[in-house]
Amino acid sequence: MKEVTVKAFAKINLMLDITARREDGYHDLCSVMQEIGLYDTVVIRTAPKGISLKVKFDDGVERGFSLVPNDTKNLAYRAAELLLGDAGVNGGVEITLHKRIPVAAGLAGGSTDAAAVLRGICLLYMLDYDMERLCALGAKLGADVPFCIMGGTALAEGIGEKLQVMPTPKNTFILLAKPPVAVGTKEVYQAYDRLLEENPPALADAESLKVLLRSGEANAISLVPHLYNALALVTEPQHPEIVELREAILEEGAKGALMSGSGPSVFGLYDDPAIAQQAAERLQQRFPEVFVTAVPFCRDHVAQEIA
Repeated sequence: MKEVTVKAFAKINLMLDITARREDGYHDLCSVMQEIGLYDTVVIRTAPKGISLKVKFDDGVERGFSLVPNDTKNLAYRAAELLLGDAGVNGGVEITLHKRIPVAAGLAGGSTDAAAVLRGICLLYMLDYDMERLCALGAKLGADVPFCIMGGTALAEGIGEKLQVMPTPKNTFILLAKPPVAVGTKEVYQAYDRLLEENPPALADAESLKVLLRSGEANAISLVPHLYNALALVTEPQHPEIVELREAILEEGAKGALMSGSGPSVFGLYDDPAIAQQAAERLQQRFPEVFVTAVPFCRDHVAQEIA
């Protein structure tokens, strides 16, 4: 039996705008996605046949992990099924997800686990999939999966599958916190569609953010005027806890703060890691799920591979 351990990193959206609703029910996006250092650990072992999945959480904080399915409904399971079938592999896998990324939090926890499974199976079975081919396969599972395969910083367009690599912001430290509410992505987009019909919001100034990122000079301070999340227009009124958390992060010295994805997680940008850490320690007294990570960080996806 062979085994590989892969890190599945969470993501935040530095900017997220909805540019159109498609006939297939998806939405065209313009978003800047940023990989962060918070990660799940995915252990994959070869098996004679079939797919099995276990979900564990190891730090004593539940974070809604009881909501994570351990069957065919889990995106990680579906990723294994898709890749093994696509590659014609004569064998199976045993998958164990060690969860740390909060569930239903706007951090791509399910998508990044699926991406880790795709990478891990390629290593286990020595499959010759380049990045482009693997991302195309990942897009069949969900809009965030291709980015989670690639990582780093990227401009995402289309439904999220059209990715342009961008230089990673400098001297940027992220404080991430989740209020004690869960948000369903599907419901948020449905509410946004209703808002779009009634009172369409103006589109964000994406071009200026692209120029800043491409210059290679983006940092915690210069990013602040460009922070934007169209979905916050519907999620924040429904969950005032998100607004409370965002304001609390700003009061704790963040240069800027924004809800990530469909929410409810909120991140704050800092240019001083000591201030970010001190803010996290104070905020943890009110919001238990608080994390601090630097950008960039060492993206060591594969922690260990055992033959």
